[in-house]
Amino acid sequence: MNAPALADSALDLPLRLAAAAARARAGGASFAQAAAEALGASEDEALAAAAAALRLPLLAGVELQRMAPDFEALSFPDASRQKLVALHGDAGALVLALDDPFDADRLEWAEHRIGRPLQLALAATEEIAALLKRHEAGLRAIDALAAPAAGRAADEPADELSIARIAADASPVVRLVNSMLYDALRAEASDIHLESDARGASIKYRLDGVLDAVSRIDDPAQAEQVVSRIKVLAELDIAERRVPQDGRFQVRVERREIDLRVSILPAAHGEDVVLRILDKKRLVDQVRGLRFETLGFDARTIDELRALARLPFGLMLVTGPTGSGKTTTLYAALSEVNNGRDKIVTIEDPIEYQLAGVTQVPVNDRRGLSFSRGLRSILRHDPDKIMVGEVRDAETAQIAVQAALTGHLVFTTVHANSVFDVIGRLLHIGVDPFSLVSAVNGVVAQRLVRVNCSHCAAPDPCDLSPRPASERRILAGSQLKRGVGCGHCRGTGYRGRRAIAEVLRFDDAMRDALFSRTSVAAAKLAARERGMRSIRQVGLELVAGGLTTLDELDRVTFADAEVATPVAGEGLR
Repeated sequence: MNAPALADSALDLPLRLAAAAARARAGGASFAQAAAEALGASEDEALAAAAAALRLPLLAGVELQRMAPDFEALSFPDASRQKLVALHGDAGALVLALDDPFDADRLEWAEHRIGRPLQLALAATEEIAALLKRHEAGLRAIDALAAPAAGRAADEPADELSIARIAADASPVVRLVNSMLYDALRAEASDIHLESDARGASIKYRLDGVLDAVSRIDDPAQAEQVVSRIKVLAELDIAERRVPQDGRFQVRVERREIDLRVSILPAAHGEDVVLRILDKKRLVDQVRGLRFETLGFDARTIDELRALARLPFGLMLVTGPTGSGKTTTLYAALSEVNNGRDKIVTIEDPIEYQLAGVTQVPVNDRRGLSFSRGLRSILRHDPDKIMVGEVRDAETAQIAVQAALTGHLVFTTVHANSVFDVIGRLLHIGVDPFSLVSAVNGVVAQRLVRVNCSHCAAPDPCDLSPRPASERRILAGSQLKRGVGCGHCRGTGYRGRRAIAEVLRFDDAMRDALFSRTSVAAAKLAARERGMRSIRQVGLELVAGGLTTLDELDRVTFADAEVATPVAGEGLR
């Protein structure tokens, strides 16, 4: 919107904005949308014009996200419901940020509810929602445990988690556990960690692969009661505190079924608990469109993965540390090759995704169904393609190798750090070297890196001088970026993750080199001569594209060492 048009309409601008606000409330639109339409401007320009005309401060972007909400003056549920928020202003003032300055009903409600003098400010609906989302995990129903319990709604299911249900529980321990679960689910955490210490226990959520301390229990007795409550939910022995225990239970949030896998480990000051969160609906939604592209692999890596997944027989190994997305990559591979004409069978511990048209077998060690025993039975069902969730022992590895050599396409995972470490690990546990090297089609080593928040990513003047020359060459001339933190990313600067991988395809020359126990340096040199990119190189390309940071890449990968001339006699062990 140009300045003359605004000046010409300055006298009747408040009237036009009031009419636009009334239309917005009647039609369910936001004030910013209606004002933009009325003024023929963008939403940002319309809000700025409204703030100037009404002589109100406009809170936006970093300025709003840095302000601290006062949830004692106006509770989080009320703020979310009314789409306004009370903020700590300068000199102890209380600022009420709202998205529609003409909504007299909401203003009157807020003044009555807060009961204190207020300074009004204007903010976009999306900005207020982002601020509330950022502070939602910080609010935590855990912090409201001292609030008196209210009566339970008669029509609410007993297994449904909600703010009302949490407030209704009379037991502080039950409320603490339920609120911990509820907050973790709302924050989209993958795990909940309860770590005991001499003063009680700390509560941490794993968000985008990184632990975030969210609260503490400063009472050892209450911490023990919380662990006992989790044991009761998982049907574990509450009297046993000397040996590890594993279990699972289920809750419902907003009519979604959530599975929680529980692992309890005795520690120096009590018992540590980890709860793995498996959101069935989210997993189903992911699987429906699960392809290599949805995992974030770059185009070249996708081509290499598809080439491995579509071979008629052989062994495809995916490696990486725990939580690096290995199983998800194998699911994507199965989804890519599931054409309905082949028999596909998996054996997993546990089954994390339900795949249509695939026979999935869960491992049950208590009843004698191990990976090796299940795999032997699977081979009698005439499968074309097999997925083994993880190779843990020599017997399972040997059966998988033999299956690959007898005309089956086998997908599996192995815990190792690189594509070259995999072969050494399998040889170390006793797999026949000739059979292994003959069966393997390729090895994939992958990691998950957090990506910069698209809402707050800004240029990053990073000093590259301490970096190796090879990395400086890749990053030369690139515009590096870093998220500065906003409501969309909970102030971390990162939002979401994507996979990076190195892919080593086996040809006759590589098989000869590995079978002859050549040195690791020689194997790496041979692989690079065949065009293999290291996982570090793939990550540096993301950094050069402004999608992630060097700090994040350093967190998950090592800098590539220069490949030296191999020393004779030093082979793979």
